[in-house]
Amino acid sequence: MSIKADLRQVIYALSDALDLVGVDDVAHGKRVGIMAAECGRAGGLPDDEVAFLFDLGMLHDIGVSSTRIHCHLVEEFDWDGSQVHCQVGHALLKGFAPFVPMAEPVLYHHTRWEDLTRLEVAPSVARQANQIYLADRVDALAAPHYADNSLLQHTDAIRDKIAGHAGCYFAPELVEQFLTASRTEAFWLMLEPRSIQACLLDLLKRDSDYPASIAELKQLAGIFARIVDAKSPFTAEHSLGVARLARFLAERMGVSKENCDKLEIAGLLHDLGKLRVPDEILDKPGRLDAMERRIINTHSFETFRILRNIPGFEEITPWAAWHHEEPDGSGYPFHLKGEAMPLEARILRVADIFQAMVQVRPYRTGLSVTEVSGFMAEMAAQGRIDAQVTAELLAVVDEAMVVAQPAFPHFSGMEESRVLN
Repeated sequence: MSIKADLRQVIYALSDALDLVGVDDVAHGKRVGIMAAECGRAGGLPDDEVAFLFDLGMLHDIGVSSTRIHCHLVEEFDWDGSQVHCQVGHALLKGFAPFVPMAEPVLYHHTRWEDLTRLEVAPSVARQANQIYLADRVDALAAPHYADNSLLQHTDAIRDKIAGHAGCYFAPELVEQFLTASRTEAFWLMLEPRSIQACLLDLLKRDSDYPASIAELKQLAGIFARIVDAKSPFTAEHSLGVARLARFLAERMGVSKENCDKLEIAGLLHDLGKLRVPDEILDKPGRLDAMERRIINTHSFETFRILRNIPGFEEITPWAAWHHEEPDGSGYPFHLKGEAMPLEARILRVADIFQAMVQVRPYRTGLSVTEVSGFMAEMAAQGRIDAQVTAELLAVVDEAMVVAQPAFPHFSGMEESRVLN
């Protein structure tokens, strides 16, 4: 064990990345979790089941990386494409042992109760899925009123809307629990940002430790890498390729196994902050204008903001967040100079650029060995990337090409979730 991290704290921190997809509203998952837990508590569920509903609410939209799809989810009560992200989320969750109990509820969390009762779904799964669906739709109805603090003026209308869907969209018993829990102002005030953070802190204090193994951390980081890479057809598989190449170079340069493990995780998570970048900017094949460039340049700081909350990630965080820093201090977002950056961070920057250049993207083919060698050598000569790391890369450039763009397995559902709107 070379990284002392608690899996629950990692999951809670990475759930912030899922909420970034909301761009201007970055707490949807947490609000759904809080409401589902409060409804479960009103229904007399034991503490462990209430805690499960909270975690399920936080991760229920793990299949969403597109800002377009997020807009559908919060602006429309129901829509034809709602099942796709449920299928993607199910596929992501079922392969990671700690998340397996959440996989089926996520698969059905946009399925109407009247349809659920006709499917061969375990009663406990049906209730969990429908509880999340109810809380999710409450948040969609409340969303227009968060910005101007007018929510309390609209709670009766929201309650009436949900009550009107009892028996069709939602289980009558779950509707009754919601009406009981939401009759107080406190239920709605818990959805404010300060209350959300207090709730998270309380849950972390109450939960027992869950030391994470290296294998679990890599697998979890790989799940979030797939979410990020699925956001745009231009960046598909980028994070996985960067992580592989960064580790390859680090091993060649004598970096310790412990730091190679950390660097691989940093590579998988380095673009987490891109989840907050609107789709139309990431998918723009042409040159970005000044405003678009400023928006996309925030992504590495968003990565820093998310990862810094994870104890045990003290080195992983800066390595991931500094992948756009340049040796002369002209990079972003911290404008660090080369001497302030450890070797691992400099390796990750080189791996990030090389992988992006050789990867085939919808608007261009990847660079050839000759082309990318010249491109990287020129960047090093200009002082934009580390010369030592670049020399190591170019010494094995043919092998690096293979490492950076392996034959990635098809991941069912992610492509559909990118393009559906």
